[in-house]
Amino acid sequence: MHTRIDRAGARALSLIVLSVASIIPISALAASCPNPAQWLQLRGDTPRAASLQEAMSQAATQRVVLLGESHDDAEHHRWQLHVLAALHAQRPDLALGLEMFPRRLQPVLDRWSAGSLTESEFLAQGEWDEVWGIDAALYMPLFHYARMHRIPMLALNVERELVREVGSKGWEAVPVERREGVDDPAAPTDAYLGTLYEAFVAHGPAGAQQAAAPTEAELRDPQFVRFVQSMQVWDRAMARGIAEHLGRGEASMVVGIMGSGHLRDGFGVPHQLRALGVSETVVMLPWESGDRCEPPGVGSADYVFGVAPSPTSERPRLGVMLDNGEAGVVVREVVKDSIAERAGLMKGDVVTTIAGTPVAAMKDVTAAVQRQAPGTWLPVSVRRGTQTLELIARFPTSR
Repeated sequence: MHTRIDRAGARALSLIVLSVASIIPISALAASCPNPAQWLQLRGDTPRAASLQEAMSQAATQRVVLLGESHDDAEHHRWQLHVLAALHAQRPDLALGLEMFPRRLQPVLDRWSAGSLTESEFLAQGEWDEVWGIDAALYMPLFHYARMHRIPMLALNVERELVREVGSKGWEAVPVERREGVDDPAAPTDAYLGTLYEAFVAHGPAGAQQAAAPTEAELRDPQFVRFVQSMQVWDRAMARGIAEHLGRGEASMVVGIMGSGHLRDGFGVPHQLRALGVSETVVMLPWESGDRCEPPGVGSADYVFGVAPSPTSERPRLGVMLDNGEAGVVVREVVKDSIAERAGLMKGDVVTTIAGTPVAAMKDVTAAVQRQAPGTWLPVSVRRGTQTLELIARFPTSR
């Protein structure tokens, strides 16, 4: 059941949120992880505690607010919805930019925002299972909020086929007519190259660890250069989609929803936005507290918000990002410390069967995982190179 909330209601919701935050004591923090429900500002020499009022007031003065996420974390999406509601109360003409949709699906988002589609029609016409593949229930509250208030939703991404082509051939080898309107990205900073090289090494066949800073020769390696270019296609596409919408004067602010990796340290989308002349940007990231939480470094974002691990009642998550490739359903990423990593799944694996059923599309994997009960084992067959491996994903009795 969905309850209608008008703009006056949104303002009231924002006031309630701000009032609750005002009674939470704000204590000085050294370089440590934010506690749940605590904001940290990361500008200046050291992180410092901040109130929700301060964070929202500062964000509301900007043209772009970028909210990061781990795609399969429900708490991250709840936080995004709360921030969106608070910003919408102050900037009612904002638009919502989304990494989850390639730009060719913009007409579907327009029909949804206009109230012309049911939820099932929206997910089918938006090719959710084929294009994104993450549990739609995690995102639907955001999408419903946008529709309730007729907030424009922007499809910011490009087709994965373009990213694959750049990764295999290089940006220059892709004809202009197949670049989906994306122009040449701004050159990456040296620091971004270092970060990308760590990912490049870690996601190699052996999951190796980088021993030292990359050499000039390693940075010029054609395979790594193509890897950088493929990552920058995503960054540039999303930045250009935001900049173009602002340039048309249809909204005074765009709130962007995308993976934290595109935002952290200002390297990805924020860097491309600056190159496009959009400098009034705030980056906000959810930061999970806990024993393994790394302290957020100054400059990693403008603000971070401490979130607790998702409750045990959340739907099961395997911990992979999948892609419908030419060879079949391919594992694009494996989340660290996830069920998938513990089962032995690796980037590049092609999932052939799950629970004994052949896999034809990403939705087959999603459906099998969602049917899995806590404490049970899920057999997964993958093709890795010339080998076929039988793996077991063991779901804990609780998170």
